[in-house]
Amino acid sequence: MSLNFIGGVELLVILFVSLFIFLLPLIALIDILKSRFDGNDKIVWVLVVLFLPVLGSVLYFLIGKKSH
Repeated sequence: MSLNFIGGVELLVILFVSLFIFLLPLIALIDILKSRFDGNDKIVWVLVVLFLPVLGSVLYFLIGKKSH
């Protein structure tokens, strides 16, 4: 089975999705570590992003960023 079905557009989509999956948690972790939180909220958000990278990052930017 060859990979001849992957063209330029598909390769760009795969690259974009891969970068998104890698960069989003990294940006979220940097933002969490630079921000001030009450109590153990910072630790909780770091663990959420580490164990659920994409979903945790999206949740952080939707919910967590507003809470500090």
